[in-house]
Amino acid sequence: MLVEINFDGIVGPSHNYAGLSPGNLAATRNRGAVSHPRAAALQGIAKMRANLALGLHQGILLPHARPDHRWLAQLGLGYPHAPPHSQAQALSASPMWAANAATVSPAPDTADGRCHLSVANLVTMPHRSHEWPETLAQLRLAFADPAFAVHGPVAAPFGDEGAANHMRLATAHDAPGVEVFVYGIAGGPFPARQHPDASAAIARRHLLDPERTLFVQQSEEAIAAGAFHNDVVAVANGRVLFAHEQAFADKARFYDQLRAAMPEVEIVEVPAAQVSLADAIASYLFNAQLVTLPGGETGLILPGEARATESVWRWLTAHVAGNGPIRRLEVVDVRESMANGGGPACLRLRVVADPATIDPRFLVDDAKLGRIAAVIEAHWPEAIDPAQIADPDLIAGIERARTALLEALDLVGFLDS
Repeated sequence: MLVEINFDGIVGPSHNYAGLSPGNLAATRNRGAVSHPRAAALQGIAKMRANLALGLHQGILLPHARPDHRWLAQLGLGYPHAPPHSQAQALSASPMWAANAATVSPAPDTADGRCHLSVANLVTMPHRSHEWPETLAQLRLAFADPAFAVHGPVAAPFGDEGAANHMRLATAHDAPGVEVFVYGIAGGPFPARQHPDASAAIARRHLLDPERTLFVQQSEEAIAAGAFHNDVVAVANGRVLFAHEQAFADKARFYDQLRAAMPEVEIVEVPAAQVSLADAIASYLFNAQLVTLPGGETGLILPGEARATESVWRWLTAHVAGNGPIRRLEVVDVRESMANGGGPACLRLRVVADPATIDPRFLVDDAKLGRIAAVIEAHWPEAIDPAQIADPDLIAGIERARTALLEALDLVGFLDS
């Protein structure tokens, strides 16, 4: 039984606003602000509960050990004496954005009939470049069954940012799909994070059918406007591609290729004249979870900022009223993640698989989410001012909090070394 499972990254206890990602406008705008790790993590739990209530399948990925002492040691540094920028890079809670954890190709798309996962190398940003070893350890634990093939990172310097630059369309989750890899070449003053060679390497190692694999360039204007990942301007699910008019460098060619590979596709394009790139990016309209609900209809799980942005909400409500492909709008509060540049889609990695083949410690129901929430309420810091990231008491508390979560999930000895 193959179903889509959303694996959400639990927001870690070190969640703070250090503004480490050039091109991520929300993160740089809020640099130096006081964060609220406890509230952020509980907002993530509430989103997962809302997904379960919709009848969706839900999993989790765990916060990484922070600070990353091993990474600092490779630089000849120890946390207490590292310069502030190195402390911030070692303390980042960015693994919470699980869309950057890996690229996933479900079994119906691959030549060997296994679900392939390639951990993202994230080499473009120093604070993310040291995530992949622990992410890989989690993926190899959660997906140890022979039904999966878990790959290490693409070699540097070919930057790979995972599922945030990858889309899959299929008539059903368990049917063969069309996989779309979106890469960047230029982005004005900002880096293009997904290298075309990285996308091509992943398609080869995942044993994808070249006739059903597309490589598409993200538009320079989208990257320059703050769409640092494709999922800030486009998202796909089932038969539906939902994209901004200015998302792709050559949209006409892409749309023709997609229709040729999958005649059933429904392309929902939001015109720039109705929703500007600026409004789309500020509201994270496209960084929403486009999902197939149990009744078969397509739903969109949106951040509250989308409802608060007049042009965005006007377009969405008109689309639903006009019987467009997206039939249901669900709004969630993830404002703490949004303030650091990550919406509902950033927080999750979707995997099409049989739940029986997955380590059950990484799958959740409402009761398990309640146990996780209790750990968060007891141990996560209420607030972090970036000026206090050198405080040894804060660091000790962050490390104790993660240990408490691993104990609650029976993962001590697996992810704590």
